Amino acid sequence: MLKCIAVMTSGGDSPGMNAAARAVVRTALYEGVEVWGINNGYKGAIEDDMYKLESRSVGDIIQRGGTFLGTARSPEFKTEEGRKQAMANFKKHGIQGLVIIGGDGSLTGGALLSKLGMPIVGLPGTIDNDVWGTDYTIGADTAANTIVDAINKLRDTASAHRRIILIEVMGRKSGWLAMTTGIAGGAEYVLVPEVKYNIDDMCQELKEAYDRGKRYSIVVVAEGAGSAIEIGKEVGEKTGIDTRVSVLGHIQRGGSPSVEDRIKASMLGEKAALALISGLSNVVFGFDAGKVVSIDLNDAVHNQKTLDPELIRLARVLA
Repeated sequence: MLKCIAVMTSGGDSPGMNAAARAVVRTALYEGVEVWGINNGYKGAIEDDMYKLESRSVGDIIQRGGTFLGTARSPEFKTEEGRKQAMANFKKHGIQGLVIIGGDGSLTGGALLSKLGMPIVGLPGTIDNDVWGTDYTIGADTAANTIVDAINKLRDTASAHRRIILIEVMGRKSGWLAMTTGIAGGAEYVLVPEVKYNIDDMCQELKEAYDRGKRYSIVVVAEGAGSAIEIGKEVGEKTGIDTRVSVLGHIQRGGSPSVEDRIKASMLGEKAALALISGLSNVVFGFDAGKVVSIDLNDAVHNQKTLDPELIRLARVLA
């Protein structure tokens, strides 16, 4: 049974990271285990920017977006020397295991540390919902609700002016955010990196719909499917219809986490702490059909999650 563990957040921030870290800390303390917080992800691990956490250290954070531990890029961690320095710092403080909250890149870093002998438990923290083996990632629900709120507002002005509005959302490799919010927001088209699309066909269909009296159209574009600004310019030129573009950007990452993100992140945080303390390592905890499941860490980082074909079909049917 481990007596001292640490927790870090890494990669892009996502709402619910604080709830997960809070659960890790309070569960460990409840079990009589010392717990440390690492500031700014792997950068802090290399620079020895870490400190012992108490229960009050994670008070008043469950409702906050972002991450109280911070996150940062670390080119040094990509080197073997950097990883060895991080391991030396862990050893200095008596840290015997590490909980990493982050996306694919962060979990890949955890897999590298595990090869040096550090027990690792990962939690999927990313708004893209693209971690293999889990149908839920921390922050995705809140981000999706933020996007749908924006779609609702943009629809009002689109209808008033009979415009086509393209909304660019995050998702370089995964179209989950675009697809789910497009369906929930009643978009006419959803462009994602996983599905080929033909702009000429889309423009022709949009023009025909307006000729029949349609007042507005909403197109949701995942950033990995192309630049909404460039696509919007082409749509406007080919349809002759007033076309505007809204790039939501980092507003999708912020905000108070939803109930789902608070509860599920807390459940995952507790599982991670208990597993690590008891000696289980090199796993990622996620959700499958509403139940917490464990996923092999190497499987999680070496497999690519695919977009649910049922969502793709539903978007086409309901457009």
